[in-house]
Amino acid sequence: MIQMSCKGLTLGYNSALVQNLSFTVAEGDCLYILGENGAGKSTLMKTILGLLTPLEGSVDLGGGVHANEIGYLPQQSQAQRDFPATVWEVALSGCQSRCGLRPFYTQEEKELARQSLRRMDMERFSKRCYRELSGGQQQRVLLARALCAARKMLLLDEPVAGLDPAASREFYQIIAQLNEKDGVTILMISHDMEAALRYASHILYLGEKVFFGTRDAFAQSNSGRRYLEQGEGGRAWHC
Repeated sequence: MIQMSCKGLTLGYNSALVQNLSFTVAEGDCLYILGENGAGKSTLMKTILGLLTPLEGSVDLGGGVHANEIGYLPQQSQAQRDFPATVWEVALSGCQSRCGLRPFYTQEEKELARQSLRRMDMERFSKRCYRELSGGQQQRVLLARALCAARKMLLLDEPVAGLDPAASREFYQIIAQLNEKDGVTILMISHDMEAALRYASHILYLGEKVFFGTRDAFAQSNSGRRYLEQGEGGRAWHC
């Protein structure tokens, strides 16, 4: 079942970063979005979320997915890492989109926040100050927050940026479990080619030539082979 269809997208601000981009996302996909810095990856994600309007084309949701039910984990700024709130308050704020005009959270929403923290193994830290946590723990809390909004789809913008290798591996495994066992559709911006070739079902590569297709097809494409060769040469598998 198709949950998202992007047709003829031209993305940018004063000038176009990406032109005539079309791809689809089906229920249960794990789409990694790769590309050079400045290629338009974050612009695409903001357009999908409705935070930016495409210069041309459209983003259409289907399969029971609604715009206010998409979970989003953005990149963190240093100010956000130092946010003086408790773990519980950060997680619960993910339910804001469910509140509408209500100035309070329902018991059902509070239970959802508890369950989301529990899924991330962070419930025991509920009373801790968010800024006192490690980078990996903070990402778990933010993912719990995103899950409070997510019904069927989760968008992540470089979620392992700044994490050490062990924390990154652990986070990738959490995302894979959400995708494979819980059936959450994943769209993730990444610079990690190795993770993409391990966990992605599909890859969207933004560059001089745009690629969209399965992980295996990407590995056989010119872009995929180039980055595989870089990895074998001892350089970072980054794009």
